[in-house]
Amino acid sequence: MQKSAVLAALTITFCTLHAQASSTFRCGSNLVSLRASTAEVQAKCGEPTSRAPTGYKELVDEYGFRQEVQIEEWTYGPTNGMYHFLRFEGNRLSNIDSERG
Repeated sequence: MQKSAVLAALTITFCTLHAQASSTFRCGSNLVSLRASTAEVQAKCGEPTSRAPTGYKELVDEYGFRQEVQIEEWTYGPTNGMYHFLRFEGNRLSNIDSERG
């Protein structure tokens, strides 16, 4: 019974750490978080290895106004074998993914 409780606690801890890791990106001694602007990310992290516009997305704000924004993906790396993919929607960081290259 005690082993299953420890296993459950470890699983919850791992899932929590994984969720936190995808909401921030460390570049050098700087840290950027979701909703950061493209200017802020570039100032903290420098020029990305590559930039790729991937399309457009229609957003609806809390007042019902529709706006079409550009989606762009920036790639940083490889850094110690890791590539980091930052997705921007309307010049705001919306997603951070990492992959070992």
